[in-house]
Amino acid sequence: MQKFRINSIIFISVIAVIFGCNVFYLVRLYESIRSDVEREVMTALADTDIDDMWERAERARQMAKANGQPLMTKEEADSVYYAEHGAISGQVDEDGNFVTSAKYDNGAMSVKREPLRRDRSYTNQMMKAMSQQMHESMDRYYGYDLNITDSIFAARLADRRIYPEFVAIEIVSETDSVLLGNSRLQNGIDGYDVFRLCFNPENRWIYRACVAPLTSHILSQMMGVIVTIFLLMVAFAAAFRYLFRTVSKLRTIEEMKDDFVGNMTHELKTPISIAYSANDALLNYDTANDPEKKEAYLTIAMKQLKRLGELVENILAMSMERRKTMTLKPEKIDLPELVEEIAEAQRMRGDKEIAIDVQSAERVAVTADKTHLANVLNNLIDNAIKYSGESVAIAIKIAPDSIEVADNGIGIPAKSLPYIFDKFYRVPHGNRQDVRGYGIGLYYVKHILEKMEWTISVKSQEGHGTVFTINFPQP
Repeated sequence: MQKFRINSIIFISVIAVIFGCNVFYLVRLYESIRSDVEREVMTALADTDIDDMWERAERARQMAKANGQPLMTKEEADSVYYAEHGAISGQVDEDGNFVTSAKYDNGAMSVKREPLRRDRSYTNQMMKAMSQQMHESMDRYYGYDLNITDSIFAARLADRRIYPEFVAIEIVSETDSVLLGNSRLQNGIDGYDVFRLCFNPENRWIYRACVAPLTSHILSQMMGVIVTIFLLMVAFAAAFRYLFRTVSKLRTIEEMKDDFVGNMTHELKTPISIAYSANDALLNYDTANDPEKKEAYLTIAMKQLKRLGELVENILAMSMERRKTMTLKPEKIDLPELVEEIAEAQRMRGDKEIAIDVQSAERVAVTADKTHLANVLNNLIDNAIKYSGESVAIAIKIAPDSIEVADNGIGIPAKSLPYIFDKFYRVPHGNRQDVRGYGIGLYYVKHILEKMEWTISVKSQEGHGTVFTINFPQP
């Protein structure tokens, strides 16, 4: 068992390390997914910026059309869409610069060019430059509607399968001063995941997007992994618990085998000692001239040898119990006569001063298996003798529907009373070593009485003895 305990500790330690590694990698996975989600949100915010400008341009065109006025003058349009020497805004010139805008400066047209860096994505640089160009031309003519911006942002997030419960965008300065507030953020930005995108580098205007915490979205993406790991850990725990309980049961069985010889000694000691005493009397006393005494001693020895055979049958019956094949042989029994016979044999044990008082108000007859009933009574009396002091007083009262066996023994602790009929249960008595056994006696008693459809109950108090009461139906 010591080896099993050591191996169990090692196994549990390994499982704990594996679980710790799983937690570590789950945290790493969470951080990785969060980084990807935040990147997706920033991309959605950049797309929102461009889509919002197209929406604003369309609204400006519709308003200008309704008023019968052009959106901008020809000169302003030329300054936006055409560059020096006819170069079209949005193209890359021969020097690798991206032409972003053209405008008049003191009457002369100039071109703004953005050098493209080779260490970054050309597409992202061109999109950023085009966005800045559109802001330079659009922001002067048509203002922002942040409610529309919010709806565009939510739609772009939905395109990426991100569905936060709350989104709101406002425009702030580089120092986080609110330039254009959003009515949905009147209570501040605390409790939200915040993302920032500078859409106007010249004025340092920034979109500040507030999103409901993305933790639930990230965990939903990890749910398969989390549930799988959790189920694996539960399976490991259940398997180990089952293994531990199985090994514990096997350990109990092993101890039962190791203690079998001692157990048999305990169960067979009483009839052996009685038969020995009778045989000793025959050998050491002059019984040849006393035929009645000789016959009495021989009868006692014969009865105890018979009981030894019955105990062997009980052991076989216990082993057959699991197959439910044990059968009883009921017969009509004179109960006071049987009890007195058992009491007389127990009085002759000789290892203690034993007084057994049998009281019966009237003749009581029962129908039962005589062998097993005798074993039941012998078990109760044997326990009363073993768990008493040097002077044993046992009172057996026979009533028309019950048998009561009371003793002056050491008693049974209250906490042990519910378990004394359990198989292999023994009442703990500290360091007391003078009483051996393995707890099958009372289990056998209860099992046999239940087979006969009888019942047994017990009352006891430490230091004040024990009373067993067997109840049986009246004939």
